[in-house]
Amino acid sequence: MRLIFALGFLSSIFFSSAVSAELKRITDRSEFLNIVEGRSLTRPLIKLFVTADGNITGSGATLPVSGSWTWKDGFFCRDMTWGKRELGYNCQEVRADSVTIRFTSDQGSGDFADFKLR
Repeated sequence: MRLIFALGFLSSIFFSSAVSAELKRITDRSEFLNIVEGRSLTRPLIKLFVTADGNITGSGATLPVSGSWTWKDGFFCRDMTWGKRELGYNCQEVRADSVTIRFTSDQGSGDFADFKLR
């Protein structure tokens, strides 16, 4: 299984099993920032912040998460570290509604992780 936005290899319990309401595809950097700026992205044991200056910070299972991101050809492309483990570079499809944001690895063809926007 490929590594997801963060900590995807921990366990399948982190992946959403319920079908969520229709999530809108986000293809524009400014629209993405309007959704995440000033908010945390959370799931059990994970809390992340994605900033306009291209940084990712937070924690997952008590270990620090850090990284950088860019927007490329309609995808969120990130390079991250969890604790001492390099999660690597991956461009991901983003979908969102007012409470949930979904990142799907490999430009939308891989695994996904849903985060609550708080």
